[in-house]
Amino acid sequence: MAIQILPTHAFSGQRPGTSGLRKKVTVFMQPMYLENFVQALFDVLNGVAADGSVGTALHGHTLVLGGDGRFYNRQAVQTILKLAAANGVQRVLLGQGGILSTPAVSAVIRGRQAFGGIVLSASHNPGGPDGDFGIKYNASNGGPANETLTEAVYARTQVLTQVRRSDAPDINIDTLGTCQVEQMQVDVIDPVADYAAVMRSLFDFEMLRGMFQKGFTMRVDAMNAVGGPYAKAILEGELGAPAGTVVNGSPLEDFGGLHPDPNPVNAEDLINHMMAADAPDFGAAMDGDADRNMVLGRKFVVSPSDSLALMTAHARLIPGYKEGLLGVARSMPTSAAVDRVAKAMGLDCYETPTGWKFFGNLLDAGRVTLCGEESYGTGSSHVREKDGLWAILFWLSLQGATGRSVESLVREHWRTYGRNYYSRHDYEAIQTAVADALITDLRAALPALQGQTFGKRAVTVADDFAYTDPVDGSVSARQGIRIIFDDGARVIFRLSGTGTEGATLRIYLENYEADVLQQDRAAQEALSDLIALAEQLSGVRGRTGMARPTVAT
Repeated sequence: MAIQILPTHAFSGQRPGTSGLRKKVTVFMQPMYLENFVQALFDVLNGVAADGSVGTALHGHTLVLGGDGRFYNRQAVQTILKLAAANGVQRVLLGQGGILSTPAVSAVIRGRQAFGGIVLSASHNPGGPDGDFGIKYNASNGGPANETLTEAVYARTQVLTQVRRSDAPDINIDTLGTCQVEQMQVDVIDPVADYAAVMRSLFDFEMLRGMFQKGFTMRVDAMNAVGGPYAKAILEGELGAPAGTVVNGSPLEDFGGLHPDPNPVNAEDLINHMMAADAPDFGAAMDGDADRNMVLGRKFVVSPSDSLALMTAHARLIPGYKEGLLGVARSMPTSAAVDRVAKAMGLDCYETPTGWKFFGNLLDAGRVTLCGEESYGTGSSHVREKDGLWAILFWLSLQGATGRSVESLVREHWRTYGRNYYSRHDYEAIQTAVADALITDLRAALPALQGQTFGKRAVTVADDFAYTDPVDGSVSARQGIRIIFDDGARVIFRLSGTGTEGATLRIYLENYEADVLQQDRAAQEALSDLIALAEQLSGVRGRTGMARPTVAT
């Protein structure tokens, strides 16, 4: 075995977004594309001097490596191991089969005090040979790298001329144990064990076992993605849920043709089961890398924003949070439902840009305990990522502790705090120039919108959201266009960075009603005037030629 020095060159479009670098798998399979990005990452971690020389800060340290099992995951693992060995990494903790859910990577980094970790996933994006692939770096706190590091990696990819890689043969990644690549030790670890230990420390597993012994029923759709092994091991293995509680539980490279995004559109099979006359007591789904969740009761779907608010209101019922919460945080596009709970409970509530790294700063500083975003992601201080199975166990525990159904819990919450009717309309694969022009025109119109009246509503805020981090003072500008009304209604426009083709425009719509006893309306009906206003302001349908959103959740 020997270290090879291989030539490379810059690739266009390698700037990581808030969720890492995501591209079509065919892009990642270009010669030296993955190698270029990973070498740039290692160079930055080792320390690049002003003269371009690379230091050794990473040498002697441990990295965690794993992914969601999508197409190209196994090949990427072997490539990254050879690059790591050639760049001074002492030890790699690798999930068996190259598998580690995103929250599990965070748990392993934190629990074993690793230097950091590499996550191979495109999250909820489709997989397979024609699907998507992704990579991101998580720091020593277990959370996504900050913008300073990701920008430095991008800059390095543009000047990189050579890659350091071992010529060692591929290793066996399917058998637990230890092997060597050059001088680097590779420990193939149980991908579930560390994560399951964290869950035991938070939840009353004995109570949950009792629920299933008494006949409680649930259906968890893992969508042929990485959450399946975790759900099977914990729900069916440790808690005694009947075999078959977890469906689509084996990770497949193409997710079995499913779109692993847990929402009512893509999780149609789960919705059908939960709307049936013989529906189980509880339903849930996770996404491609198991960091997102959707929870349902019988004939009842819980919105992510309501989920965060209700979890905040009842957190003390969970053993891991019995002492109360330090505070809560939500992403800006997420509804203000949790704000009302926080105010009633005397908790600080932070509004951040989209991206879990912003929550990480607040969590590390001890300012918040729970956090969430509207795209079916919730999490807490136990890791530095959103966590799908943790959220499912939280909701399962709330039902056990209160003896109440999902629907009963949510309706009682609405009676107490009012209801934030909420929806997100996604317009996907728009021509980038069209999307950029739409946002530019909206920005230009903001000054004139301030104070305008639309029907019975008056605009109190019309801005492009900017965030000053209360921990490190960093400023993140242009995070989404907000139009907020005097009655609490909101319309938000934001370009998403999670797609791999064209641009995705997301329009978030929120209408607050304090008295929900007078009527029980469907969300799209309750938001109809705001939907019309969003079209009036943006002209999205005329600009894109799309008669309706690609997905409305």
